[in-house]
Amino acid sequence: MYLGLGCLLVPIGAIGLVIPLLPGTVFLILAAACFARSSPRFEQWLLEHRYLGPSVRAWRANGSIPRRVKWIACISLVVSYGIVLASAAPMVGRIAAAACFIAVAAYIITRPEPVAEV
Repeated sequence: MYLGLGCLLVPIGAIGLVIPLLPGTVFLILAAACFARSSPRFEQWLLEHRYLGPSVRAWRANGSIPRRVKWIACISLVVSYGIVLASAAPMVGRIAAAACFIAVAAYIITRPEPVAEV
């Protein structure tokens, strides 16, 4: 089950690295966790991958998120909240969305930035 889920998450994460509004790194971190429980060979492949591996390695090393990714994530949150405001969501839904988005943005912003790989 973990192997299948990891194999499903990798392409979603890869697409997310190209499409700005899809959080690719999250899916890759989840895929690595699935592979760690099912296939050390696939986990190693993902960690050593030229394009997919650096963000997963940075997260595992110290929970870091690159500055560019932080900006994209926060801009995506603002756009998402704009969509909530433009919808017919009740006031309680708007307040709940704002609270969730602020909490997520605070978490993202407070993560360290990765140290350059050698």
